Formats: sequence, structure tokens, C-alpha cells
Amino acid sequence: MGPATTDDGRDGYVTFVECHQHRLLRAAYLVCGNRHQAEDLLQDALLKLALRWPTVRHGDPAAYVRAILYRDAVSWWRRRRREWLSAYPPERAAQEGDGALRLALRDALNHLPPRQRAVLVLRYFEDLTEAATAEALGVTVGTVKSQCHAALRRLREVAPELGRDDGLASGMEVKS
Repeated sequence: MGPATTDDGRDGYVTFVECHQHRLLRAAYLVCGNRHQAEDLLQDALLKLALRWPTVRHGDPAAYVRAILYRDAVSWWRRRRREWLSAYPPERAAQEGDGALRLALRDALNHLPPRQRAVLVLRYFEDLTEAATAEALGVTVGTVKSQCHAALRRLREVAPELGRDDGLASGMEVKS
């Protein structure tokens, strides 16, 4: 006999966290560049989600958590005014031949300010539209466009190898 389901939706929350935690942790890492800070950001976001679960569960809880992650990451940066670097991203299955490109992208992302980094993660990792990215960050669509443009220009400067046709940046250029 399995555990009884509860009326308060706790089982739905646990199921959501189990299904989404790894992808959300990767997104948090991409935004802040530090595994420990990413874990802290995600833990805080999931706590905030737990407190609002009865109302959020009927909508899009993943979008709610992403918005918290990105806003908290930018707020944290504003308070600290320094960037944390990490030598190791969260674990995930490696794909053949993408190691050098991934390292170049990670190093290039470390040269971006938090808001530009968040815009790129939302647009190209999370595959959100400009409008959805603006909503998640609490900014205008114009801000998303300008931050995205500036971030891609900076990536091209610090890592020209990302601009090759076989690189990630070529996929970014199509959407920008």
C-alpha cells in the first residue's frame, strides 16, 4: 500500500520538484556560474513555490520558479556586485565532440553581466520568447532585445569560435 495522497497538493509539489529539479538547477547554474549559488537560488525558489503551491499549481509552476530564479540572481548580483566563478557545471550527460565548445561557451558566459546572462539563458536555453523572457525578468521586451543584442556581441568578442556555423552562437543568431 503506497502513501496516501493529501488534499493540500503536497504530492503534486513533490512530483513537480522531482521532475524539474535537474533542469532548473542547470538553468540556475547558467545564470550565476557557481554550483553552490545555483543550488541556493533553486532551494529558495522552490521554497517560495511551496508557499504558493495551492495557487501556482494550476498554472505553470516551472515558469513561476524560473522567474524567481532569474530575478533573485539579478538581485543577488546587485547586492554583491561581484561574480562567482566555478570550475565545474552541474553534472549532465556529455555529448560527443561538444566539450571544447561547451568550455568556450561557459568561459564566454562568465564575461557577461548577470542580466545579459539571464536573457541568454531564458531565450536560448529555456527557449522562451522575447515576451516571456521580459515577463520572467520583469522588464520590457525592448530591454530583452537590447540586452540580448549586447550579450551576443560580447560573446562574439570574447569567444569568436562560437560564431562558427557548427557552434551554439549560430543558433542564437537565428533567433536574435
